[in-house]
Amino acid sequence: MEDFKLTSSHNNNHNNNKLVENGDDDDDGCSIVLQLAEDDPFYQMKKSLLHDKGFDIRVKVHFESSNFSISDTMERMLPVARIILLDEMELYFDELEERLSLGVYSPRNEMEALNTILSLIDTSISCETPVRRHNLHDLRDAVVDKITAFGDKVKVVTKVEKDYSCNKEKCLVEWGESNGVKTKVEIACVEGAGRGALALEDLKVGDLALEIPISLIISEDILYESDMYKILEKMDGVSSETMLLLWSMKEKHNCKSKYKHYFDTLPEQFNTGLSFGVEAIMQLDGTFLLEEIVQAKEHLRIQYAELFPALSRHRPDVFPPEFFTWEQFLWACELWYSNSMKVKFLDGKLRTCLVPIAGFLNHSLYPHVTHYGKVDSTTHSLKFPLSRPCRKGEECFLSYGKLSSSHFITFYGFLPRTDNLYDVIPLDIDIPDTSEENPLSNWSTHMVRGTWFSNDHSIFHYGLPSPLLDHLRRAHGAELPIENLQTKLEFDVDVLKFLESTFSEIMENLNDPETVNRENTSWDVKLVMEFKDKQRKIISSILASCSSGLNLLANELNKCA
Repeated sequence: MEDFKLTSSHNNNHNNNKLVENGDDDDDGCSIVLQLAEDDPFYQMKKSLLHDKGFDIRVKVHFESSNFSISDTMERMLPVARIILLDEMELYFDELEERLSLGVYSPRNEMEALNTILSLIDTSISCETPVRRHNLHDLRDAVVDKITAFGDKVKVVTKVEKDYSCNKEKCLVEWGESNGVKTKVEIACVEGAGRGALALEDLKVGDLALEIPISLIISEDILYESDMYKILEKMDGVSSETMLLLWSMKEKHNCKSKYKHYFDTLPEQFNTGLSFGVEAIMQLDGTFLLEEIVQAKEHLRIQYAELFPALSRHRPDVFPPEFFTWEQFLWACELWYSNSMKVKFLDGKLRTCLVPIAGFLNHSLYPHVTHYGKVDSTTHSLKFPLSRPCRKGEECFLSYGKLSSSHFITFYGFLPRTDNLYDVIPLDIDIPDTSEENPLSNWSTHMVRGTWFSNDHSIFHYGLPSPLLDHLRRAHGAELPIENLQTKLEFDVDVLKFLESTFSEIMENLNDPETVNRENTSWDVKLVMEFKDKQRKIISSILASCSSGLNLLANELNKCA
């Protein structure tokens, strides 16, 4: 049996990067070490970038009491932290020399770097002398000021829908508080986003927006008390995640359930891509999203057929047929896909869980909460600390992960409000293997995204990723590096014409039928139309970059004639 996989659980950041350690004290001050881990999957790339910036893979930053400068210390720590914390997407769409020289690569990278430095400082403060602590406190204040200023640039205005009643949600919070939950957020209906968590007071960096006792977390431990566990454990290939899904299908009907208040707040329909109707699916023709939804739903249908109606026939007392229909199964799948979180427990095991109340924290590309998902060994609770300030009445966001819009639609049922750095279109172009001296060119997969994210639209760059351009140059027969200017220009003409032809065809497939009335259509068709609008914007930017690039090349070729 191919088992149910919860691949869409919130991708929590447990801050496991082997980035930093406390340095040895010197006679005249203390130090912190920033170090690139050798097991980093992009070790060679980051090592090369660090060397280009004049840094080693291990950088020791001193806090000398006699000659301490906040600005000098920040100028040394922040560039190193930024490079070490670059992710795959940021490395691929590099332009790193230009972006890092400007001071910021991406919002995610900047917040991660600043919060990592802050965490280091907090660890060091507790074990230093009063004079050194004074220096570290000053540095901490400077880092918090940078985080606050950066957060203010991406702050979203929160508008609450006054007419929406959140009585069920309030009952859930009251139940949680009576069982040990600590919260500084309230649940409200936010315009354009549905239910969300709003700050009850001004929250600072490090404050806890929410704290959930481990006893309220729905994890596999709850299965062992279930009447279905002894039946399911004897079946081959049924994981704890599948068992939890089946448990939730039945538990939602249990009026005496410990989690009744939680189930009462869940919608009758989650409205994810997995629930798209026929018209919406037809509108997806020509998109990558169509294949993603069809494959996901087919997998679930196969999974359901392997379990039912056999289980209901064998033990109708445990698996009542009316509770285990296909529609109920799909509902439970959507529940776990869209609301579950990966939680690291005290035994070190990572489990997929439902966390009551925390599910109301919505996703943002600029989240307030970035490090969550690890049970605190002292309090035995799951904490949601802030990585940037959140004002009273402002919606408090976390990150569900570095995901594309197609993934958000399929498994969560929404599109990010702002342009998504992780909205990429993959390209499958095979060429013979070639040895690469430059580690920054060593990519096995290639992709494009909106070229408005790029700061370099000059000749030989065009706002497109360098690894892709080099890959296509080799695909067209070039041996890199190309020394002759005219030859280099001619190869790039071929590359841009290839991309122009490829994406012109994709754009044609995205045209909307004239019969679609966006104002009076269903929720799923509207979501499809919004998705296709975003795809058109991305492809239009690529075509525009190709066109302007070809003009640049034509002008340069005329000079060579």
